[in-house]
Amino acid sequence: MRRVSVFGSTGSIGCNTIDLLRRQGGAATYDVVALSGGRNVTLLAQQARELRADIAVTAYPDCLNLLRQALEGTDIKAMAGADAIVEAAARPVDWTMSAIGGCAGLEPGLVSLQHGGILALANKESLVAAGPLMLETAAHHNATILPVDSEHSAIFQALGAEDVSNVNRMILTASGGPFRDWSRDMLDKATPEQAVAHPNWDMGRMISVDSASMFNKALEMIEAKEFYQVAPDVIEVIIHPQSIIHSLVGFVDGSLLAHMGTPDMRFAIGYALNWPERRDLPVEDLDLARLSKLDFEAPDEVRFPALRLARAVMQTGGLAGAVFNAAKETAYEAFMARRIRFTDMAVYVEQALENADRDGDLKTTTFDLDKVMAADQKARIKTNEAIQL
Repeated sequence: MRRVSVFGSTGSIGCNTIDLLRRQGGAATYDVVALSGGRNVTLLAQQARELRADIAVTAYPDCLNLLRQALEGTDIKAMAGADAIVEAAARPVDWTMSAIGGCAGLEPGLVSLQHGGILALANKESLVAAGPLMLETAAHHNATILPVDSEHSAIFQALGAEDVSNVNRMILTASGGPFRDWSRDMLDKATPEQAVAHPNWDMGRMISVDSASMFNKALEMIEAKEFYQVAPDVIEVIIHPQSIIHSLVGFVDGSLLAHMGTPDMRFAIGYALNWPERRDLPVEDLDLARLSKLDFEAPDEVRFPALRLARAVMQTGGLAGAVFNAAKETAYEAFMARRIRFTDMAVYVEQALENADRDGDLKTTTFDLDKVMAADQKARIKTNEAIQL
């Protein structure tokens, strides 16, 4: 029986993963070792009961008693806190879903790679902040990382057995989010409620705001560069409002291969869950006649400077990704708390990168978790200080 763990099981990606596990036989097919979630301990306990998990972990220690109560009458062990999530990730499994949002997902993902199994990576921040460390750890333990972002899964599938040296373009598509046609003045006044209202995808709050600001696409640019080990100028972004083409791969002979599908994350999750095989998935078939057309436009890097900043991060390398992500997450929290404007997020991220570069904090000859987390924490502190001025 295949042993699996799902970290971030109560979020959007996690719930879709649980749905596919359920549809593919649930506890009768999979030996579920660990599930982790946030404050929604009722849902976490329901998932753990249904799949007969060994462990259920909430990220918040103050929710531990509620989780224990929700699991009364079962043999499921309740745990809480970041260290408990890492402890759960250390339990050997064959397949792990890494769907914890933000840099908090980095260490559990790294620990999971030490099993030598498959890491289905939905936590893009892991590769952004610590790409060399993730790839080195996977190689050392003979583990496999499968991308779960729809864009990177699309690239992975379009590449097939092709040699990456034959690739001269990786084109990430972006819906443009809810603010695709907004002017700069309108963006200045955008509210958190407007930013989380994505037109195509059902996602969590942070990823929805990241999509609205194009920071999500910026993270994906860096992630693609790190995962596929290509030059920064290979990575492109195109606005595609329908979200039907998830990414395209261009080859040296001028051909383009596109991955198409309805905007449903179960495409990418199901591919990673069943790889190297394919299985029927509960997703809608594309009706090309009804669709009738696909639209594309170049992104506006003046209104959405996150893309420009991503290019700078890719060129700089080192710890730039860790600083970029930490400052982005800090600025996101400030925006959601209405302490800064929507357009200020990119300003503070750029400032964090400039300060870290000036202080010599971006360069490193070796990658380890301590260095990454030190850069992360320093960037968060400095960005918070700048916001408070």
